[in-house]
Amino acid sequence: MSAEKMWPAPSVGRPDAAGDAVLPSDPLERAACVALLAFAGAMQVSIAAADILLTITAVLWIALVMRNRERIEVPRMFWALAAYAAATLVAAIFSVDPRVSLIDSKQLVLLIIVPIIYRLLPGKLSLTAVDVVITVGALSATWGIIQYLILNYDDLGRRPQGALGLYMTYSGLLMLVTCAAVARLMFAKHHRQWAALVMPALVLALAFTFTRSAWVGSCVGVGVLLLLRDFRLIALLPVAFGIFLTVAPTKLTARLYSTFSLTDPSNVDRVAMMKSGFRIIKDDPLTGVGPDMIIQVYPHYRDKTAVNQLNPHLHNVPLQIAAERGVPALAVWLWFIVSLLRDFLRRRREAFPSLSNAGIAVIAAMLAAGLFEYNFGDSEFLMLFLVLVTLPYAAERAPRVAAAPIVHARRAG
Repeated sequence: MSAEKMWPAPSVGRPDAAGDAVLPSDPLERAACVALLAFAGAMQVSIAAADILLTITAVLWIALVMRNRERIEVPRMFWALAAYAAATLVAAIFSVDPRVSLIDSKQLVLLIIVPIIYRLLPGKLSLTAVDVVITVGALSATWGIIQYLILNYDDLGRRPQGALGLYMTYSGLLMLVTCAAVARLMFAKHHRQWAALVMPALVLALAFTFTRSAWVGSCVGVGVLLLLRDFRLIALLPVAFGIFLTVAPTKLTARLYSTFSLTDPSNVDRVAMMKSGFRIIKDDPLTGVGPDMIIQVYPHYRDKTAVNQLNPHLHNVPLQIAAERGVPALAVWLWFIVSLLRDFLRRRREAFPSLSNAGIAVIAAMLAAGLFEYNFGDSEFLMLFLVLVTLPYAAERAPRVAAAPIVHARRAG
Protein backbone atom coordinates (compact mmCIF):
# COMPACT_ATOMS: atom_id res chain seq x y z
CA MET A 1 0.00 0.00 0.00
CA SER A 2 1.38 3.38 -0.97
CA ALA A 3 0.33 6.93 -0.20
CA GLU A 4 0.34 9.69 -2.75
CA LYS A 5 3.32 12.01 -2.33
CA MET A 6 1.14 14.99 -3.16
CA TRP A 7 -2.08 15.63 -4.93
CA PRO A 8 -1.44 15.44 -8.66
CA ALA A 9 -2.20 18.38 -10.91
CA PRO A 10 -5.80 18.30 -12.10
CA SER A 11 -6.21 16.47 -15.35
CA VAL A 12 -9.95 16.63 -15.69
CA GLY A 13 -10.49 20.08 -17.17
CA ARG A 14 -12.10 23.09 -15.58
CA PRO A 15 -13.28 23.05 -11.96
CA ASP A 16 -16.59 21.21 -11.72
CA ALA A 17 -16.64 21.32 -15.50
CA ALA A 18 -19.82 20.70 -17.41
CA GLY A 19 -20.42 17.28 -18.83
CA ASP A 20 -21.52 14.00 -17.37
CA ALA A 21 -19.23 11.46 -15.80
CA VAL A 22 -18.70 8.31 -17.81
CA LEU A 23 -18.56 4.92 -16.16
CA PRO A 24 -15.51 2.78 -17.02
CA SER A 25 -15.81 0.57 -20.07
CA ASP A 26 -14.14 -2.37 -18.36
CA PRO A 27 -16.96 -4.65 -17.07
CA LEU A 28 -15.32 -5.45 -13.74
CA GLU A 29 -14.46 -1.85 -13.00
CA ARG A 30 -17.89 -0.69 -14.10
CA ALA A 31 -19.54 -3.20 -11.76
CA ALA A 32 -17.36 -2.01 -8.90
CA CYS A 33 -18.26 1.65 -9.57
CA VAL A 34 -21.98 0.90 -9.76
CA ALA A 35 -21.85 -1.09 -6.51
CA LEU A 36 -19.94 1.73 -4.82
CA LEU A 37 -22.42 4.40 -5.98
CA ALA A 38 -25.27 2.20 -4.74
CA PHE A 39 -23.51 1.93 -1.37
CA ALA A 40 -23.16 5.73 -1.23
CA GLY A 41 -26.94 6.01 -1.40
CA ALA A 42 -27.94 2.94 0.60
CA MET A 43 -26.32 4.03 3.87
CA GLN A 44 -29.10 6.63 4.28
CA VAL A 45 -31.78 3.99 3.89
CA SER A 46 -30.58 0.71 5.40
CA ILE A 47 -27.41 -0.21 7.26
CA ALA A 48 -27.89 -3.85 6.21
CA ALA A 49 -28.10 -2.93 2.52
CA ALA A 50 -25.11 -0.61 2.90
CA ASP A 51 -23.04 -3.37 4.51
CA ILE A 52 -23.92 -5.82 1.74
CA LEU A 53 -23.10 -3.32 -1.00
CA LEU A 54 -19.85 -2.34 0.68
CA THR A 55 -18.86 -6.00 0.88
CA ILE A 56 -19.66 -6.52 -2.81
CA THR A 57 -17.70 -3.40 -3.71
CA ALA A 58 -14.73 -4.52 -1.62
CA VAL A 59 -14.66 -7.92 -3.33
CA LEU A 60 -14.79 -6.32 -6.78
CA TRP A 61 -12.10 -3.80 -5.78
CA ILE A 62 -9.80 -6.58 -4.58
CA ALA A 63 -10.46 -8.49 -7.80
CA LEU A 64 -9.47 -5.39 -9.81
CA VAL A 65 -6.30 -4.87 -7.82
CA MET A 66 -5.28 -8.51 -8.19
CA ARG A 67 -6.16 -8.73 -11.89
CA ASN A 68 -4.29 -5.54 -12.76
CA ARG A 69 -1.47 -6.22 -10.30
CA GLU A 70 -1.91 -2.75 -8.86
CA ARG A 71 -0.42 -1.21 -5.79
CA ILE A 72 -3.09 -0.11 -3.34
CA GLU A 73 -2.87 3.67 -3.24
CA VAL A 74 -4.30 5.84 -0.49
CA PRO A 75 -4.42 9.58 0.19
CA ARG A 76 -1.94 10.81 2.75
CA MET A 77 -4.61 11.37 5.41
CA PHE A 78 -5.25 7.62 5.49
CA TRP A 79 -2.12 7.03 7.54
CA ALA A 80 -3.60 9.06 10.39
CA LEU A 81 -6.68 6.86 10.22
CA ALA A 82 -4.49 3.75 10.23
CA ALA A 83 -2.67 5.04 13.31
CA TYR A 84 -6.04 5.71 14.96
CA ALA A 85 -7.07 2.13 14.20
CA ALA A 86 -3.84 0.85 15.75
CA ALA A 87 -4.40 2.96 18.87
CA THR A 88 -7.93 1.57 19.09
CA LEU A 89 -6.70 -2.01 18.98
CA VAL A 90 -4.10 -1.27 21.66
CA ALA A 91 -6.83 0.22 23.83
CA ALA A 92 -8.97 -2.87 23.22
CA ILE A 93 -6.15 -5.19 24.33
CA PHE A 94 -5.70 -3.24 27.58
CA SER A 95 -9.44 -2.79 28.05
CA VAL A 96 -11.47 -3.50 31.16
CA ASP A 97 -12.98 -6.31 29.07
CA PRO A 98 -10.73 -7.04 26.05
CA ARG A 99 -13.16 -9.47 24.43
CA VAL A 100 -16.01 -6.97 24.29
CA SER A 101 -13.71 -4.16 23.18
CA LEU A 102 -12.15 -6.20 20.40
CA ILE A 103 -15.59 -7.16 19.11
CA ASP A 104 -16.64 -3.51 19.20
CA SER A 105 -13.50 -2.61 17.20
CA LYS A 106 -14.97 -4.35 14.15
CA GLN A 107 -16.16 -0.90 13.11
CA LEU A 108 -12.57 -0.24 12.00
CA VAL A 109 -13.27 -2.31 8.89
CA LEU A 110 -15.18 0.72 7.59
CA LEU A 111 -11.85 2.45 7.01
CA ILE A 112 -11.58 0.37 3.84
CA ILE A 113 -13.99 2.92 2.35
CA VAL A 114 -11.08 5.33 1.89
CA PRO A 115 -8.88 3.29 -0.50
CA ILE A 116 -11.96 1.99 -2.33
CA ILE A 117 -13.34 5.48 -3.01
CA TYR A 118 -9.86 6.72 -3.89
CA ARG A 119 -9.42 3.99 -6.51
CA LEU A 120 -12.89 3.70 -8.02
CA LEU A 121 -14.25 7.28 -8.23
CA PRO A 122 -11.69 9.45 -10.04
CA GLY A 123 -12.53 12.71 -11.78
CA LYS A 124 -16.19 13.49 -12.35
CA LEU A 125 -17.32 10.18 -10.89
CA SER A 126 -16.76 11.83 -7.50
CA LEU A 127 -19.34 14.46 -8.42
CA THR A 128 -21.70 11.67 -9.43
CA ALA A 129 -21.27 10.13 -5.98
CA VAL A 130 -22.26 13.43 -4.35
CA ASP A 131 -25.30 13.62 -6.65
CA VAL A 132 -26.32 10.16 -5.45
CA VAL A 133 -25.85 11.17 -1.80
CA ILE A 134 -27.88 14.36 -2.24
CA THR A 135 -30.65 12.60 -4.19
CA VAL A 136 -31.12 9.82 -1.65
CA GLY A 137 -30.85 12.40 1.12
CA ALA A 138 -33.70 14.36 -0.50
CA LEU A 139 -35.86 11.23 -0.67
CA SER A 140 -35.06 10.44 2.96
CA ALA A 141 -35.86 14.03 3.94
CA THR A 142 -39.21 13.81 2.14
CA TRP A 143 -40.11 10.70 4.10
CA GLY A 144 -39.12 12.44 7.33
CA ILE A 145 -41.35 15.40 6.48
CA ILE A 146 -44.25 12.99 5.85
CA GLN A 147 -43.58 11.36 9.21
CA TYR A 148 -43.74 14.73 10.95
CA LEU A 149 -46.73 16.25 9.15
CA ILE A 150 -48.91 13.17 8.62
CA LEU A 151 -47.77 10.29 10.83
CA ASN A 152 -47.50 12.32 14.06
CA TYR A 153 -43.73 12.00 14.54
CA ASP A 154 -43.92 15.50 16.00
CA ASP A 155 -42.58 15.55 19.55
CA LEU A 156 -39.53 14.51 21.58
CA GLY A 157 -41.04 11.13 22.30
CA ARG A 158 -41.54 10.30 18.63
CA ARG A 159 -39.27 12.08 16.19
CA PRO A 160 -38.84 11.62 12.43
CA GLN A 161 -36.24 8.98 11.66
CA GLY A 162 -36.65 8.45 7.94
CA ALA A 163 -36.07 4.86 6.93
CA LEU A 164 -33.54 4.40 9.74
CA GLY A 165 -34.13 3.09 13.24
CA LEU A 166 -32.74 6.03 15.19
CA TYR A 167 -33.53 9.71 14.93
CA MET A 168 -30.00 10.72 16.02
CA THR A 169 -28.48 8.84 13.09
CA TYR A 170 -31.09 10.26 10.73
CA SER A 171 -30.45 13.85 11.80
CA GLY A 172 -26.68 13.38 11.63
CA LEU A 173 -26.87 12.11 8.05
CA LEU A 174 -29.21 14.96 7.08
CA MET A 175 -26.65 17.36 8.53
CA LEU A 176 -23.88 15.98 6.32
CA VAL A 177 -26.07 15.89 3.21
CA THR A 178 -27.18 19.49 3.82
CA CYS A 179 -23.55 20.63 4.02
CA ALA A 180 -22.72 18.76 0.79
CA ALA A 181 -25.74 20.25 -1.00
CA VAL A 182 -24.95 23.82 0.12
CA ALA A 183 -21.33 23.37 -1.01
CA ARG A 184 -22.54 22.18 -4.42
CA LEU A 185 -24.92 25.13 -4.67
CA MET A 186 -22.32 27.72 -3.68
CA PHE A 187 -19.11 26.46 -5.28
CA ALA A 188 -19.94 24.27 -8.28
CA LYS A 189 -19.74 25.85 -11.72
CA HIS A 190 -22.47 23.69 -13.19
CA HIS A 191 -25.28 21.31 -12.17
CA ARG A 192 -26.34 23.34 -9.14
CA GLN A 193 -30.07 23.31 -9.84
CA TRP A 194 -30.76 19.96 -8.19
CA ALA A 195 -29.03 21.00 -4.97
CA ALA A 196 -31.12 24.20 -4.90
CA LEU A 197 -34.32 22.27 -5.59
CA VAL A 198 -33.90 19.79 -2.73
CA MET A 199 -32.56 22.27 -0.19
CA PRO A 200 -35.96 23.15 1.34
CA ALA A 201 -36.73 19.48 1.98
CA LEU A 202 -33.35 18.90 3.64
CA VAL A 203 -33.73 21.94 5.88
CA LEU A 204 -37.32 21.14 6.85
CA ALA A 205 -36.57 17.51 7.65
CA LEU A 206 -33.56 18.53 9.72
CA ALA A 207 -35.66 21.03 11.68
CA PHE A 208 -38.38 18.44 12.28
CA THR A 209 -35.95 16.00 13.95
CA PHE A 210 -35.80 18.14 17.14
CA THR A 211 -32.08 17.25 17.27
CA ARG A 212 -30.17 20.22 18.66
CA SER A 213 -26.69 18.82 18.01
CA ALA A 214 -27.51 18.41 14.30
CA TRP A 215 -28.95 21.93 14.23
CA VAL A 216 -25.76 23.32 15.73
CA GLY A 217 -23.57 21.28 13.39
CA SER A 218 -25.54 22.32 10.31
CA CYS A 219 -25.37 26.00 11.26
CA VAL A 220 -21.63 25.77 11.81
CA GLY A 221 -21.02 23.83 8.58
CA VAL A 222 -23.16 26.15 6.46
CA GLY A 223 -21.72 29.17 8.27
CA VAL A 224 -18.20 28.08 7.33
CA LEU A 225 -19.28 27.76 3.70
CA LEU A 226 -20.74 31.26 3.78
CA LEU A 227 -17.49 32.61 5.22
CA LEU A 228 -15.43 30.82 2.59
CA ARG A 229 -17.60 32.15 -0.21
CA ASP A 230 -17.94 35.74 1.05
CA PHE A 231 -17.69 36.69 4.72
CA ARG A 232 -20.58 39.13 4.28
CA LEU A 233 -22.92 36.21 3.60
CA ILE A 234 -22.67 35.19 7.25
CA ALA A 235 -25.38 37.81 7.85
CA LEU A 236 -27.81 35.30 6.34
CA LEU A 237 -27.61 33.08 9.41
CA PRO A 238 -29.28 35.49 11.87
CA VAL A 239 -31.90 36.19 9.18
CA ALA A 240 -32.61 32.45 8.89
CA PHE A 241 -32.67 32.23 12.70
CA GLY A 242 -35.26 35.02 12.86
CA ILE A 243 -37.43 33.37 10.20
CA PHE A 244 -37.29 30.09 12.11
CA LEU A 245 -38.46 31.75 15.33
CA THR A 246 -41.27 33.48 13.44
CA VAL A 247 -42.77 30.58 11.49
CA ALA A 248 -41.70 27.41 13.34
CA PRO A 249 -44.21 25.51 15.50
CA THR A 250 -44.03 26.15 19.23
CA LYS A 251 -42.58 22.69 19.92
CA LEU A 252 -39.60 23.41 17.69
CA THR A 253 -38.92 26.88 19.04
CA ALA A 254 -39.18 25.57 22.60
CA ARG A 255 -36.64 22.91 21.67
CA LEU A 256 -34.33 25.58 20.30
CA TYR A 257 -34.62 27.72 23.44
CA SER A 258 -33.83 24.66 25.57
CA THR A 259 -30.36 24.60 23.98
CA PHE A 260 -29.42 27.57 26.14
CA SER A 261 -31.17 26.40 29.32
CA LEU A 262 -28.95 25.52 32.28
CA THR A 263 -31.81 23.56 33.87
CA ASP A 264 -32.70 21.39 30.87
CA PRO A 265 -32.20 17.77 32.05
CA SER A 266 -30.23 16.69 28.98
CA ASN A 267 -27.95 19.72 29.27
CA VAL A 268 -27.35 19.04 32.96
CA ASP A 269 -26.61 15.41 32.18
CA ARG A 270 -24.11 16.32 29.46
CA VAL A 271 -22.20 18.52 31.89
CA ALA A 272 -22.18 15.65 34.36
CA MET A 273 -20.89 13.31 31.66
CA MET A 274 -18.04 15.70 30.92
CA LYS A 275 -17.00 15.62 34.58
CA SER A 276 -17.15 11.81 34.56
CA GLY A 277 -15.14 11.69 31.35
CA PHE A 278 -12.34 13.80 32.78
CA ARG A 279 -12.14 11.49 35.80
CA ILE A 280 -11.88 8.46 33.52
CA ILE A 281 -9.11 10.10 31.50
CA LYS A 282 -7.25 11.02 34.66
CA ASP A 283 -7.24 7.36 35.79
CA ASP A 284 -6.43 5.83 32.37
CA PRO A 285 -4.73 8.47 30.22
CA LEU A 286 -2.71 6.17 27.95
CA THR A 287 -5.16 3.54 26.73
CA GLY A 288 -8.46 4.52 28.32
CA VAL A 289 -10.95 1.98 29.60
CA GLY A 290 -11.40 0.36 26.19
CA PRO A 291 -13.95 0.61 23.35
CA ASP A 292 -17.56 0.06 24.47
CA MET A 293 -16.52 0.16 28.11
CA ILE A 294 -17.95 3.53 29.18
CA ILE A 295 -21.28 1.95 30.02
CA GLN A 296 -19.56 -0.54 32.34
CA VAL A 297 -17.41 1.96 34.23
CA TYR A 298 -19.89 4.83 34.25
CA PRO A 299 -21.52 3.95 37.60
CA HIS A 300 -18.12 4.21 39.29
CA TYR A 301 -17.36 7.62 37.73
CA ARG A 302 -20.92 8.96 37.67
CA ASP A 303 -21.14 12.55 38.89
CA LYS A 304 -23.62 13.34 41.63
CA THR A 305 -25.37 15.84 39.33
CA ALA A 306 -25.97 13.23 36.61
CA VAL A 307 -29.57 12.69 35.52
CA ASN A 308 -29.23 9.20 34.03
CA GLN A 309 -27.87 6.27 35.98
CA LEU A 310 -26.13 4.82 32.92
CA ASN A 311 -24.82 6.23 29.66
CA PRO A 312 -23.37 4.17 26.79
CA HIS A 313 -21.11 7.05 25.77
CA LEU A 314 -20.22 10.56 26.87
CA HIS A 315 -22.01 12.52 24.11
CA ASN A 316 -18.77 14.25 23.15
CA VAL A 317 -16.42 12.96 20.45
CA PRO A 318 -13.01 14.14 21.76
CA LEU A 319 -13.90 13.23 25.34
CA GLN A 320 -15.23 9.82 24.32
CA ILE A 321 -12.13 8.97 22.30
CA ALA A 322 -9.77 10.00 25.10
CA ALA A 323 -11.77 8.13 27.76
CA GLU A 324 -12.22 4.98 25.67
CA ARG A 325 -8.91 4.82 23.82
CA GLY A 326 -6.53 7.17 25.61
CA VAL A 327 -5.02 10.57 25.01
CA PRO A 328 -2.58 9.25 22.34
CA ALA A 329 -5.57 8.00 20.31
CA LEU A 330 -7.18 11.42 20.61
CA ALA A 331 -3.95 13.05 19.40
CA VAL A 332 -3.89 10.74 16.36
CA TRP A 333 -7.55 11.49 15.64
CA LEU A 334 -6.81 15.22 15.77
CA TRP A 335 -3.92 14.60 13.36
CA PHE A 336 -6.45 13.05 10.97
CA ILE A 337 -8.80 16.04 11.24
CA VAL A 338 -5.99 18.60 10.82
CA SER A 339 -4.65 16.70 7.80
CA LEU A 340 -8.05 16.85 6.13
CA LEU A 341 -8.53 20.55 6.81
CA ARG A 342 -5.02 21.39 5.61
CA ASP A 343 -5.50 19.55 2.32
CA PHE A 344 -8.98 20.92 1.64
CA LEU A 345 -8.03 24.50 2.42
CA ARG A 346 -5.08 24.24 0.04
CA ARG A 347 -7.17 22.83 -2.78
CA ARG A 348 -10.56 24.47 -2.32
CA ARG A 349 -10.06 26.94 -5.19
CA GLU A 350 -8.69 24.44 -7.68
CA ALA A 351 -10.31 21.49 -9.44
CA PHE A 352 -13.74 20.50 -8.10
CA PRO A 353 -14.04 23.23 -5.43
CA SER A 354 -17.50 22.04 -4.38
CA LEU A 355 -15.96 18.78 -3.11
CA SER A 356 -13.13 20.37 -1.14
CA ASN A 357 -15.44 22.97 0.40
CA ALA A 358 -17.98 20.26 1.22
CA GLY A 359 -15.18 18.42 2.99
CA ILE A 360 -14.42 21.48 5.10
CA ALA A 361 -18.11 21.94 5.91
CA VAL A 362 -18.79 18.35 6.97
CA ILE A 363 -15.71 18.40 9.21
CA ALA A 364 -16.86 21.63 10.85
CA ALA A 365 -20.37 20.22 11.26
CA MET A 366 -19.10 16.94 12.70
CA LEU A 367 -16.86 18.74 15.19
CA ALA A 368 -19.59 21.14 16.31
CA ALA A 369 -22.28 18.49 16.64
CA GLY A 370 -19.69 16.14 18.16
CA LEU A 371 -19.40 18.36 21.20
CA PHE A 372 -22.89 17.17 22.16
CA GLU A 373 -23.15 13.75 20.53
CA TYR A 374 -20.74 10.88 19.82
CA ASN A 375 -21.48 10.96 16.09
CA PHE A 376 -18.05 9.65 15.01
CA GLY A 377 -18.93 6.34 16.66
CA ASP A 378 -22.15 5.90 14.66
CA SER A 379 -21.49 3.47 11.79
CA GLU A 380 -23.88 5.09 9.29
CA PHE A 381 -22.55 8.55 10.11
CA LEU A 382 -18.94 7.38 9.87
CA MET A 383 -19.60 5.75 6.49
CA LEU A 384 -21.03 8.91 4.95
CA PHE A 385 -18.39 11.10 6.58
CA LEU A 386 -15.57 8.96 5.15
CA VAL A 387 -17.18 9.01 1.71
CA LEU A 388 -17.49 12.81 1.68
CA VAL A 389 -13.96 13.51 2.95
CA THR A 390 -12.36 11.02 0.54
CA LEU A 391 -14.12 12.23 -2.61
CA PRO A 392 -11.99 15.42 -2.95
CA TYR A 393 -8.85 13.27 -3.05
CA ALA A 394 -10.36 10.82 -5.53
CA ALA A 395 -11.56 13.61 -7.81
CA GLU A 396 -8.00 14.80 -8.34
CA ARG A 397 -7.03 11.48 -9.84
CA ALA A 398 -7.23 11.12 -13.60
CA PRO A 399 -9.57 8.36 -14.78
CA ARG A 400 -7.73 5.22 -15.74
CA VAL A 401 -7.36 4.47 -19.42
CA ALA A 402 -7.81 0.85 -20.36
CA ALA A 403 -4.51 -0.56 -21.46
CA ALA A 404 -4.19 -2.54 -24.65
CA PRO A 405 -3.59 -6.23 -24.12
CA ILE A 406 0.04 -7.23 -24.04
CA VAL A 407 0.99 -9.79 -26.66
CA HIS A 408 3.96 -11.95 -25.84
CA ALA A 409 5.73 -13.23 -28.95
CA ARG A 410 7.26 -16.70 -28.80
CA ARG A 411 10.91 -16.97 -29.51
CA ALA A 412 11.73 -18.89 -32.64
CA GLY A 413 13.38 -22.18 -32.19
